[in-house]
Amino acid sequence: MSSLPPVIMSSLDVARLERLLETQELAGNPAATALQAEIDRADIREPGEMPADVVTMNSRLTCHVREDSTLHELTLVYPDQADLSAGRISIMAPVGMALLGLRVGQTIEWPGPKGKPLTLEVTSLCYQPEAAGELHR
Repeated sequence: MSSLPPVIMSSLDVARLERLLETQELAGNPAATALQAEIDRADIREPGEMPADVVTMNSRLTCHVREDSTLHELTLVYPDQADLSAGRISIMAPVGMALLGLRVGQTIEWPGPKGKPLTLEVTSLCYQPEAAGELHR
């Protein structure tokens, strides 16, 4: 896999995600460890300072999978709001973690089915809470 792209996260998202990671149901979960590693390497900013082209929690975006040329519209959500059939992807899913903090135009490799790496590119951000003025959602 290639080197990891830089990521930017909202301090509000980080606080909520860290509370989620402290729950007993996620104790020792490899996904929780991976998400904490993403938080640890992030450039954390206040919601009002979030660039409008960064994927944050509850953002709706389109992304392109290079290997099969598919385009997906997704919303990045907390686990209790996930619904794959509605395009709501949990932050605890590998693709959710891969998307958080990316900017439009950035790519990242993530483990696809059977562990085969796939290259994902954020092509547009249809909605971002911070850009919409929802700084305390």
